[in-house]
Parts: sequence; C-alpha cells; structure tokens
Amino acid sequence: MRTIDPAKHAARRQHIVRAACELFATQGFERTTTAQICKAAGMSSGNVFHYFPNKRAIFLALLQDDKDDKNERLTRATASADPWAALLDVVEFLAAPAAEPLTPPLVMEAMLQAHRDPELAGLLSQDSTDEHSVITELLTRAAAAGQIDPGLDPDHTASWVMALIASMYTSAATEPSFDPAGQLPTLRLIVQRFLRGEPSEHRSSAGRHLDPRPAGPPLPTRKRTT
Repeated sequence: MRTIDPAKHAARRQHIVRAACELFATQGFERTTTAQICKAAGMSSGNVFHYFPNKRAIFLALLQDDKDDKNERLTRATASADPWAALLDVVEFLAAPAAEPLTPPLVMEAMLQAHRDPELAGLLSQDSTDEHSVITELLTRAAAAGQIDPGLDPDHTASWVMALIASMYTSAATEPSFDPAGQLPTLRLIVQRFLRGEPSEHRSSAGRHLDPRPAGPPLPTRKRTT
C-alpha cells in the first residue's frame, strides 16, 4: 500500500489552490476552467483531480484555507483581558486583507456563487456568525468595563461594525480609486469614535432598534491571499 506523506499532500493541495486563486479573482468561477487551473499549477488534470474532485472543491478550499488562522486569532481575542484592545485588533485583522489585490474580487465572487450554492452559502453564513459572536462578546465586555458607550446594543452594534468592515471589500472591488490600506486608519478611527461616544437618548434608541444585517448570505469579510 502506498504511504501518503501528509505534509507533501497538504503542500500540493495548497499549490493548486494558489494557482487557481488569480484565475478565480480575475475571471470569476464560471469562466475559469479546470484546464486553466492545471496549466497555472503546472500539473496534469489527473494529478489535480487526485487532490480535488472538481473545480468547485478548489474554490471552496480557497475560501477556507485560512480558517484555522482566523479561528486562532478570534479565540485569542475572546481570552484577552482587555476587550477594547482585542476588539480593535479583531477589526483590523478582519479588514486588513481588503488591501490585498486579489481578495476583494474573490469575496465578491464568493457572494455571487453563494446565491447558487447552498453549501457555500452555509459556509459563509457560519463564518459571519462566528465573527459576529466574537465581536458581540467583546462589545459586551468592553461596555461592562466602562470602555465604550453602555447605551449601545452589543448585538446590533456588532452588525454595524461588520458592515463597516465589509464596506472595505466592496469599495476595493468596485472603486478603482479606493485605497484599502490607506483607509484602515480611518476605519479604526470611525469605530473608536462610534463606540466611545457619549451616551445619548438618540444613540441608545438607534442601537436598540436598527439592525443593518442584510437578508440572505452575509458578505464574507476576510479572505487572505498569498
């Protein structure tokens, strides 16, 4: 029986995923062919299909290849003794990949495909739920520690924070003049001023009754490419 080297197997899979990344980002999922992926990877179709059953599996792997890193960062954030600093770190961590050229178009393509693919929609929804849960927990702890406006509803406020992060990706994908890296400090400043403003009746009311979350699959806010 042939022995499989797990490290070599994982490296080959990652090589294929990286080769497909630019194709999916620039051409979209539908227009990218398995022949193009094989050529970009420098591998035969039989070799590629040894690691992935089809093009869709490669696309799903591309969207999930940094999941362990993200989960580790989110877990570390929830364990932090300083929820405010951890929250700002999470915001920057989730928004930073928008500055990578291939990431915003991949995010938009994932949203497009999610409307046709229930499994993909479920994966994106779970990612969004996990991020929302961590941000909500950090907001709740920061409010209890007197670090942010206690009048803000943590659940709804988390949705607004995620909407701000998602806008980095949509703007980067649709506006050629938008500079995501240059806008990161502005995003951080907006979040700081929004969350640490003085409590008021108007803000408390808005925080309790407005929910910006859209219907349907949420926008994935993080997809780091290499």
